[in-house]
Amino acid sequence: MDIRKLQRAIVDGLVDVKAQNIRVFNTEHLSPLFERVVVASGTSNRQTKALAASVRDAVKAAGFAALRTEGEDNGEWIIVDCGAAVAHIMQPTIREYYHLEEIWGDKPVALKAVAAKGLPKASEFGSLRAAAKKAAPKKRATLQKKSASVKSTDAVKTAATAKKAVPAKTRAPVKKAASATQPAAAKKVAHAKPLAPAKKAVAAEKPATRKPRA
Repeated sequence: MDIRKLQRAIVDGLVDVKAQNIRVFNTEHLSPLFERVVVASGTSNRQTKALAASVRDAVKAAGFAALRTEGEDNGEWIIVDCGAAVAHIMQPTIREYYHLEEIWGDKPVALKAVAAKGLPKASEFGSLRAAAKKAAPKKRATLQKKSASVKSTDAVKTAATAKKAVPAKTRAPVKKAASATQPAAAKKVAHAKPLAPAKKAVAAEKPATRKPRA
């Protein structure tokens, strides 16, 4: 049994007749007889009876059975037993007096969707799940294409920024210039004249001494 579908059907039946303060509690750890307890309020005997009838109709439309209903004689507190889930439809004063939330309310279930706002009902779950399964491969393919295009774009951008930061043309001339200056310096050192001839030239430039007269 799909307990979420049954829970949704009960809530849909309550919302259709404008029940107040709908609360759902997970009771799997508290009782082996049922897994969910649904509590809702109706403002009058007429409304609580209409809520109980709406819950039975919604549960049957979803493919489940409403086993029994108790308390419809006075309408102050009506219990609709749906097997794995039990709905308590109460008037505000009765609900405040018995306060079932203290007994069953340690694990509240969040209601993500409400039929009154145009969201899907329990009877529509099967078709919606089938449509979602068909649409899933297409969504995955589009996501993969988008991720691939993003990766390629990022790669192009990083390559462009790297080229701008360090241009390839600026490095080659610097290396060539450095290599070209080294042989020229070596040639100058090789063709340099020795120091000894320079000393002789300095000695030759001294003036000749005159001989004394007789």
